[in-house]
Amino acid sequence: MAKTAIITGSARGIGAAIALRLAKDGYNIALNDISEAMFENNDIMDKIKALGVECEKYICDVSSHAQCEAMVKSVKERFGTIDCLVNNAGITRDGLMARMPEEQYDLVIAVNQKSVFNMTKFAGNVMMRQRSGKIINLASVAGLYGNPGQINYSASKGAIIAMTKTAAKELGSRGVNVNAVAPGFIKTPMTDKLTEEQRNKMLEQIAMKRYGEVEEIAGVVSFLASDDASYVTGQIIEISGGLMM
Repeated sequence: MAKTAIITGSARGIGAAIALRLAKDGYNIALNDISEAMFENNDIMDKIKALGVECEKYICDVSSHAQCEAMVKSVKERFGTIDCLVNNAGITRDGLMARMPEEQYDLVIAVNQKSVFNMTKFAGNVMMRQRSGKIINLASVAGLYGNPGQINYSASKGAIIAMTKTAAKELGSRGVNVNAVAPGFIKTPMTDKLTEEQRNKMLEQIAMKRYGEVEEIAGVVSFLASDDASYVTGQIIEISGGLMM
């Protein structure tokens, strides 16, 4: 039976690139995002199906415990197994701590961090019963080194690193691997909006003097989702081109 992967926040960006790469690896794909609008003017489902695997989309707010439980149940019923979970969903609401409203802090923690608890709990339970599975979390260099103007985002990503190590210890004896990747500056529509001065300042900090591509994140996730990584767990792999923070 073909393996199945759930990728949260996968309508576009890094999540979509990961979904496409795992489909190329032969996984059936359960896409997820917060609204139907995220999938409008978007051919990610067609691209995945063109690779000869099955694909469904699930609209779910991953910060909601109940919605995550329902989504995992639906995916299991539809595909039979859940073999890989990629916790990719994330948002930013940047601002200096002194002026950050409480709601702005809480929202980022809920979407970025609580979603990892929700999805890892429910998909992890399925994987433990199967005695196999791969969980890959999207952390960030902000969680490793901190980043001014991102106390909420950095906190959420630092927590994901700790959660990755803890879940690896809790699930390891049941044949479930849990790892994380920590991307640096990746070329996305968000970085395209930066001024040339901002871009140059960022590039000065990177040993390789360029941004990463979303496909380069997807490649490392593909490795962690493969049998080649069967003895790798509790690890955080930085994908930053040699970022010097």
